[in-house]
Amino acid sequence: MFRIDVIPYTLNFSFSAGTSRGVLNEKLSIFLKLYDQTSPQNFALGEAAPLPGLSPDFSPDYITQLKTRIQGLQHLIAPGPLAFQQALASVSATESALKFALETALHDFNNGCKREIYKTGFSVGQEKIPINGLVWMGDANFMNKQIAQKLDAGFTCLKLKVGAIDFETECQILKNIRHEFNEETLVLRVDANGAWPAHTALSYLNVLSEFKLHSIEQPIQPKQWEQMAYLCEQSPIQIALDEELIFAYSKAEKINLLETIKPNYIVLKPTLHGGLTGSQEWIELAQARSMGWWITSALESNIGLNAICQFTSITQASGFQGLGTGQLYTNNIESPLEVLQGYIGLNSNKNWNLSLFE
Repeated sequence: MFRIDVIPYTLNFSFSAGTSRGVLNEKLSIFLKLYDQTSPQNFALGEAAPLPGLSPDFSPDYITQLKTRIQGLQHLIAPGPLAFQQALASVSATESALKFALETALHDFNNGCKREIYKTGFSVGQEKIPINGLVWMGDANFMNKQIAQKLDAGFTCLKLKVGAIDFETECQILKNIRHEFNEETLVLRVDANGAWPAHTALSYLNVLSEFKLHSIEQPIQPKQWEQMAYLCEQSPIQIALDEELIFAYSKAEKINLLETIKPNYIVLKPTLHGGLTGSQEWIELAQARSMGWWITSALESNIGLNAICQFTSITQASGFQGLGTGQLYTNNIESPLEVLQGYIGLNSNKNWNLSLFE
C-alpha cells in the first residue's frame, strides 16, 4: 500500500530579502514523502511551497488543509502512468502548489526515487543551465554589495528587484552598472512585482530605457489588462508577465490573457502557474504566439528547485533562467545542485542529505 506523509519545514533566509510586497526572513515549505509501505526506505519527494500574499491556494491553515487533501488522495496513489494521471486529475487548477508537489513526487517515484524527475542531460550532470544573478531590494549599499558579489561570481545576467526604495536611487544603481558594463557584456533585467501605479508606469519605463534593459517583469499590479496591454504596446522596454498569469486557470483564460495583453515574455513558476503541466501549457501557448518565456523558482528548497531545473532542461528553455534561489537559505536541504560562473548544474561528487525524511 502506498502512503504520502506531509512534512512541514521552515527555511531560514541568510539575510532579509526585500521585495515590493515586504521583507522575507523565513519561508514555509511542505514536503510530500511518497513511498510503498512494504519498502519505506525508498521514497519520492515533492514540495508544496505556496507564497503568502501571492498564491491563491495559500491560507493560514494551509498545512491542515493539505493534510486533509492528501488523505483524500491516498487511495489514488499508485505507480505507473495511468494512476499518475488519475491522481493528478483529482487536483484542481487552483491548487497549483499541491499539483506541483504531487507531480514531482510521482515522477520521482516512477523514476526510482532518485530525485530524477526527468531523464535529461541535466539530471545526469552533463548539462548546465545559464541563470541570472538575483539582486534583492534594500538600501543602495546592500544592493551594490550584492551586485559586486554576483559579478565576481561570474554572472553575465543580473535581475534587480525594484519598486521598494526611491526610484532615483534605483536609477543611479542601474546607471553605475551600465557605466562599467554595456548591454553586450551584461544583461540587465528588473522585476517590479507590480509595484508601480498604472498611471505613472510608462514614465518610469521611459526613464529606465536609458539603461538598455533586457526586460521588466510585472510593472503594475495584475488584473489591469487594459492598462497592461497599453504598456506592452507603448513601452520602450520589453515586458514580461509573472503574477498576471496566476489567475488564469483554463486554457481559454490563458489564451484570452495572452491575446489581450500581448506581452513580449511570460515568466513561469510551476508552484504558482499550474504545476509542471500548467507551465507546459503556458509554454505551448506562448510559442504559438511568438512570445518568449523563461522559468524561475518560487523560493522553493533544493527539492523543488531540482525538479524545476529538470523541467527547464526538458523544455529546452533558451536564455537565462531564474534558478539561483537555492543559495538563499541557511538550512536548505543539502543537494548536488551547484551554481558556478552563472550556471546551475548537478555535481556528481555531491550527495543529497535526506535525513529530514528518514
